[in-house]
Amino acid sequence: MTKQHEKQHNEKFAQKEDIDGNLPEDEIDAETAPEDELSRLKEENAKLKDSFLRAYAESENTKKRCQQEIEKNAKYAISSFAKELLTVADDLQRALSSVADENREACKSLLEGIELTQNELTHVFDKFGIKKVDSLNKIFDPNLERVVQEVEDPEKPAGTIISELQSAYTINDRILREAMVVVTKGGPKQ
Repeated sequence: MTKQHEKQHNEKFAQKEDIDGNLPEDEIDAETAPEDELSRLKEENAKLKDSFLRAYAESENTKKRCQQEIEKNAKYAISSFAKELLTVADDLQRALSSVADENREACKSLLEGIELTQNELTHVFDKFGIKKVDSLNKIFDPNLERVVQEVEDPEKPAGTIISELQSAYTINDRILREAMVVVTKGGPKQ
């Protein structure tokens, strides 16, 4: 380095020295810092980097958990409301079933209105992921049905559902309501 450059370099650092004659920390280069200070700074840097990465990972996990919770809430938020509507679906089915065959012609327009209402309710159920589970003539599944009566039937295997008193429904593949069924208790084994 020429004398001129050295003089400029020394003047530059002289201007930045504080009152005690020390250089600001950001002006200390690695060559002039003591080895133990450098290793301490590297260690501190590694700890801070590790802390940052852990905090970042935790925030990402929290974000994912929140997103999953939001999706779950959106899917199942209407469960209690939907459960209440199931009684309406049951009542519409009972109304259709209660009209005797000989009275069907006299009540034709009323029955058509009830069927249209039932079809619209089914359409709304489908839109929100609510599905009726058909249990009739299937083997009893304790996850979906509740037995309210057992009857002898030698023609069918034991545990076959022969009557539904109340249909089962699911919402997005989760049980919304169990079916109440009548099953066979005798007959041939599977």
